[in-house]
Amino acid sequence: MAGPTSPTVRRRRLASELRRLRERAKMTCDDVGERLSCTGSRISRIENGRLGIRPGDVREMLDLYNVTGEEAERLVQLAREARQRGWWQAYNDVLTEEFKTFVGLEAEAASILDYEAHYIPGLLQTEAYARELFQVWRPSVEPERVERLTTVRMARQELLTVPNAPDLWIVLDEAVLRRKVGGAGVMREQLERLISASELPNVTIQVVPFDGGAYVAMGSGFIVFDFPDPLDQSVAYLENLARGLYLEDPAEVTTCTIAFNHLRAAALPDHESAALIRQVAKGM
Repeated sequence: MAGPTSPTVRRRRLASELRRLRERAKMTCDDVGERLSCTGSRISRIENGRLGIRPGDVREMLDLYNVTGEEAERLVQLAREARQRGWWQAYNDVLTEEFKTFVGLEAEAASILDYEAHYIPGLLQTEAYARELFQVWRPSVEPERVERLTTVRMARQELLTVPNAPDLWIVLDEAVLRRKVGGAGVMREQLERLISASELPNVTIQVVPFDGGAYVAMGSGFIVFDFPDPLDQSVAYLENLARGLYLEDPAEVTTCTIAFNHLRAAALPDHESAALIRQVAKGM
């Protein structure tokens, strides 16, 4: 499992710091690229977190920006941490770069806000439920790959019970509870998993009931990651059929957070939500 730091988050923070220092030095990406014998587009990719950078190259950039002493050493160390391997790197054969970014953010988050309208969030899925989703989403994928993906999903869930585990707050549409993914037996086990997870001190589960009518963000699932270090900006994640989208602009993230607050208000309180989950499970 992930250690106390996530290389994904460290790389994003380093990228932000390097961009800030370049702008403070009143240099363009092309200026920096010319001085360091590379292209401006390479500098841009580093500053956007899409390309890693070696500690030695970071030091060269800092020299260019006239950054020395304690601040320089902090950023070089950050570059070393950003090059470490997360536990999920062992699954490079089945994980996309986009999803490795997702797992890296998840591993470092202090709190996770997750609204889902169609299926149980990955952090609370049972093995059978997860396997069924992978088989349906990717019917042409070989069984070995499905098992690898399922193993990754189960490994992610250890995050909820480690020291300093994140606070996970989930809002589900009632439709998620009633859709029999994998059949009645699989779904009953899944609902029982939700009930047991809701008893963890860091997990809150609410359900928006059918009789509540329309509500904010209905049908548009999203996740907001907040991090323990104020230097790491919050990130929102939205997913569609083709790809996932990361939102880092503070205004866009705030829009998602406000929407989640409205969802919490529209949903049943956690104890009433648990009662509804139990009721649906008994009817399976």
